[in-house]
Amino acid sequence: MGSRKTIGLGKGLGAIIGDLPDMSATRRQPVGYVNKQVVGTKPVQNYGDILRIPVELIEANPFQPRQDFDETALAELAESIRNFGLIQPISVRKVGDRYQIISGERRFRASKMVGMDIIPAYVRDADDQGMLEMAIVENIQRKDLDPIEVAMSYQRLMDECSLTQEQMAARVGRNRTSVANTLRLLRLPAKVQHDLKEGLVSIGHAKALLSLEDAHVQELLCDLTISQGLSVRQLEEKVRKIVKGTETKPSVNKAQELPDDYYRMLEHIGKFFDNSISLKRSASGKGTMTIRFSSDEEVSRFLKALEDSDI
Repeated sequence: MGSRKTIGLGKGLGAIIGDLPDMSATRRQPVGYVNKQVVGTKPVQNYGDILRIPVELIEANPFQPRQDFDETALAELAESIRNFGLIQPISVRKVGDRYQIISGERRFRASKMVGMDIIPAYVRDADDQGMLEMAIVENIQRKDLDPIEVAMSYQRLMDECSLTQEQMAARVGRNRTSVANTLRLLRLPAKVQHDLKEGLVSIGHAKALLSLEDAHVQELLCDLTISQGLSVRQLEEKVRKIVKGTETKPSVNKAQELPDDYYRMLEHIGKFFDNSISLKRSASGKGTMTIRFSSDEEVSRFLKALEDSDI
């Protein structure tokens, strides 16, 4: 048999819940594969080192730090499970006659999407703090988190689990210096954090702005970076000159004029959302559009208008 290989878990989470057994034997036959019959009440079944638990007995982690799950990514995971089965079991804890997910909520949701009625799971002992800690650590180890989400997860792990920075770094399996640098991003103004989350500036740009003390100047330089498409090196040079006093601080500039097509788009879409729509665009044409809606009905009206149009 080949060497043991843990799928989907980083060093930090593995350190918390312990080593997982080799799953190579179960990979040959997908566990709990699609069964479209009525589930009814099923007993929990043993499956080697794993329990096979009916989906109706499993509930979400009440301490799950991530509330939004990318539907496209879930659909892709569901398709993988449809083709190959659920290779990596989820982890749960027993609460009364039910089970709460410790890690693997995406796998659980995707499994339900393809009709699985029994889910393979490891059962772990965990109190409420342990549940919170493991949920945050798993969230941190996701590939699709932006730097601000990672920093906020670090901070929450320290605050709510009473961990020092050193202890927290050990939990997530990261270098303490890297963790400290990531946490520093939370010192940036909310506007700069938003632009970093949206990908309008890079983490290199954000770190360059941290050399400045004035939040207003940080925001102005962030806008300048977006509008002029400054590289990290160019921004670092501007920051260096401002700190040395050889360059004046940037002044407030009027917003960059948008092409006519953008204004027409804002006008048309804004009609469906009470004009609660904003748009940012860099000199290179990269940007974000944010729509704020107050009800499902607004979204439905917009969708119907799209479907009825010639688009």
